[in-house]
Amino acid sequence: MDNRVAVISIIVEKEDAVNPLNDLLHQYGQFIIGRLGIPYRQKGVNIICVAIDAPGDSINALTGALGRIEGINAKATYSNV
Repeated sequence: MDNRVAVISIIVEKEDAVNPLNDLLHQYGQFIIGRLGIPYRQKGVNIICVAIDAPGDSINALTGALGRIEGINAKATYSNV
């Protein structure tokens, strides 16, 4: 299967979700191009963008697993290349 380039946008609303989030990202570390995290203290959330180059099924699996963590919202946006 061909790899796709995507950005996974993650909003962390609960601090308890950070460890499961990091564990999951570590499992997919071989595909991660880069990661940017922004704490938004005024709203009490953290915003994370993960650039990834992976098979589409892996991107979907990661995004779905992230979304099942309580306190996490995640969406993927794919490039056309």
